[in-house]
Amino acid sequence: MLPVPDGQVYRCTLAELIEALARAEREGRLAEKIRFYARAALLIVDEIGYLPITSGGVNLFFQLVNARYEKESMILTSNRGFAEWGDVFGDPVVTTALLDRLLHHAIVVQIERASYRLRQHADLVPEHTRAHANLTPPPLPKRRGRPPRRGTDDQSSG
Repeated sequence: MLPVPDGQVYRCTLAELIEALARAEREGRLAEKIRFYARAALLIVDEIGYLPITSGGVNLFFQLVNARYEKESMILTSNRGFAEWGDVFGDPVVTTALLDRLLHHAIVVQIERASYRLRQHADLVPEHTRAHANLTPPPLPKRRGRPPRRGTDDQSSG
């Protein structure tokens, strides 16, 4: 994670973000670190729900979301639906407060497509995993442009 000047974009995983906030809290610099993340015009938090979150981590993330609420934009990525976020964060009360602030002015983009990274190798994924994930390759894109002319190859040789 590299610091960025005011008015720019900052991107990190949720695990990286919580780790940085927890370190700042231990060092007595939590307010300063929250101000740092709150200044970015856009904060992108990736991989929500991939790794378990401690209750202290949930509270730190909530403090940051609350500091940014109605001030600056955020993009959050997750492979889990909002109904599962209570399990992800382990605290339904804090999760409800988080979702309340995050979804108030949100535009939610839900993508239900095959895994981009695994689409070429879906046959290598174990069956029990495949049953719970959409890993079938997407259909081939439609051909664009003018269709090939019929008989051009046959006529040119004779």
